[in-house]
Amino acid sequence: MAASVTEEARVAHLPGGPLPYTLRRSPRATRLRVVIHPERGVVVTVPPARRRGWGDPAALVTGFLAEREPWVRRHLGRQAATRDRLDDRPALENGRTIPYLGVPHLVRVIAAPAGVRTSQVSRVGGDEGDELLVERAARDARPVAVILEAWFRARARVLLDDAVARHAAAMGVRCASITIRDTTSRWGSCSRRGALSFSWRLLLAPPGALDAVAAHEVCHLKVFGHNAAFWGLVERLVPDHLVWRRWLKRHAAELHAALA
Repeated sequence: MAASVTEEARVAHLPGGPLPYTLRRSPRATRLRVVIHPERGVVVTVPPARRRGWGDPAALVTGFLAEREPWVRRHLGRQAATRDRLDDRPALENGRTIPYLGVPHLVRVIAAPAGVRTSQVSRVGGDEGDELLVERAARDARPVAVILEAWFRARARVLLDDAVARHAAAMGVRCASITIRDTTSRWGSCSRRGALSFSWRLLLAPPGALDAVAAHEVCHLKVFGHNAAFWGLVERLVPDHLVWRRWLKRHAAELHAALA
């Protein structure tokens, strides 16, 4: 987190009872914004305290949340149910099913042949469906999740490099660099110097979702903000981008907890 961004735990007293939330102050914020984070709950972002009118936003935040309380609590309830369902899954090495390119895959872990020094992951077709086969080397002490993440990151790099190159050529732009990370708040980002960054977890989603995020960030190389001109470019590259934005929002908890 950037040094200029601060966070603190607060509680809003609403008609339906106390509602804990995280108050996040960001220099990039120009107004109050509420996000229901799949792991952190309610996060309220506001401008820094030095901005006029934002010294103590408690009353404004409480009023804002009170107006939207049914929506907030409905989303929190759905996320709690999703977490309960995810908590009931078996461990990775005990037959968990995780998504890969939007398709459920059973994780199967076996011992690698004698003499093999590096664990391998391969995608195979099993009798009951697709599998991710982890052949674990005897000398590899890494958890199964770490082995799988390394494999996912390598493949995410290939697909995102290809998607960015394709969309950049269509737009007549070039990016400075592409970084694969494990972000929790954004699927992709673009800096002012043209550096693109993406979450490797896009590889778990259907290919259309990855392509839509890649197109979105490439369009920022031409228009940095989110004005009408920007959305027009995105629409041109990926006409169904809103479908994939909604899909990622709906399945965010599942993707972020896939290897947990």
